[in-house]
Amino acid sequence: MARAGTGSAAGSRRGHRRPPTWEISDSDAEGPVPAEVPARAREPAEERRAAVEALRLLRPERALRRLAVRVDPAILEDAGADILKEALAALGCEYLIEPQPQAHSLRWSRVRPDPCPLSVPPEVWSENEQEVLLLLEPGEFLQGVAQLTQGSDPACSVPWICPESPARPHLAVIGLDAYLWSHQPSGQGIQQGSPAVTGAEGAVGWPQVEEALVLLQLWAELDVLLVASWQELSEHVCAFTRALAQRPYKRYREAQAFSFCTAGRWAGGERVARDGTGLRRAWHRQISQFNRVGPAAAEAVVAAFPSPRLLQQAYVACSTEQEQLALLADLPVTAPEGLRPRRLGPDLSRRICLFLTTTNPDLLLDLGS
Repeated sequence: MARAGTGSAAGSRRGHRRPPTWEISDSDAEGPVPAEVPARAREPAEERRAAVEALRLLRPERALRRLAVRVDPAILEDAGADILKEALAALGCEYLIEPQPQAHSLRWSRVRPDPCPLSVPPEVWSENEQEVLLLLEPGEFLQGVAQLTQGSDPACSVPWICPESPARPHLAVIGLDAYLWSHQPSGQGIQQGSPAVTGAEGAVGWPQVEEALVLLQLWAELDVLLVASWQELSEHVCAFTRALAQRPYKRYREAQAFSFCTAGRWAGGERVARDGTGLRRAWHRQISQFNRVGPAAAEAVVAAFPSPRLLQQAYVACSTEQEQLALLADLPVTAPEGLRPRRLGPDLSRRICLFLTTTNPDLLLDLGS
C-alpha cells in the first residue's frame, strides 16, 4: 500500500508540474503583502500614462482649440474685418467679440484643461498670454512716427503703449504705403519716388518711418507689422495663433530634466533586440559620433573590437597608459579606390581610450574643438 501511495503521489506530481518560479520560504508567505509594494510597482506605469496624457493635451492641434482670440468691436467697423473673422473661424480656434482695454486691438487667452495633469508644471498652462496686437490707422501711426523721430528722448516718447501694462504689444498698420502715396503733397519740396505726408510736425515719409521702426525695436522692443491688405493681416494673425498653440508643448519640453534628449523611434537611434541583434550597429554609430570620424574609421575599430567590452578588456591588459592611448593608432583603415590605405592615427586612438577609461566627467576629449 505504501508503495502504491508513493507511485500515486509521484504521478500526481508529474501530472501537475509547477511552472519554474523563485522558491518562497514559509516566513515570506505568511501575512498580507504590504500595500506599498504593488503601489511602488505601479508608479512607473502611472507616470508614463500621465506623461502620455499630458503630451496628448499639449499637442498643437488640441491646444489650438483651447485658444481664444478676443477682438475689440471697433475693429469690426472696417469692412475688411470680415476677412479676419473668416480666417479665424477656419483656423479652428475660438474668437470672441468683446471690448478690450485698448481700442482696435486683439488679445489672446488660453483655457486650461479640466482636469489639469499633475505632471505638467502650472506655468505651462498660463491662461493670459500677455500678447496684444494693436491695429493703427496710417495717419495715427505717422503722427506717432513724427513724435518719435523729433523727440529728444525716444524712450520717454513712445506712443501707443502703457508702461504699467504687463501686456506685450505688437503694432499692425494696414495700407501705409498706399496712404503715403495718396496723401503726397504737390510741390517741389518732396523728392520724386519718396512719398511723404505734411502735417503740423512737418513732412513724414519713409525715411522717418524706417528711423521710427528702429527706435521702437531698440527702446521699446516693439515690433511693427506693415501689411498692404486685410488678407495679409489675417494670415499673420493665424500664423501667430498657431505659434501660441505650440508654446505649451515647448514649455513642457523645456521643463523636463533633460529637455535636449530625444526619445522614441523617430530619434534615429539603433534598435537593439533582446538577443543582442543591433549591438554591433550601435557600437559602430557610437564611434561615428566622434568628431572627424568617417564610416571607414568606425568600421576599423568595430572590426578589431566588436564590442566596447572587448576594447575595455584590451585596455586593462595594457601595461602602461601610453600603451593604452596608442592601442588603436595602427589599425588599418580602408581607403577609397585609388587612394593609399591609412591608419587610424594617434589622435582618434587617444580620444577613444579616454572616452572608455576616464573617470573625469569634465574631461575634454577633442583638443581641436
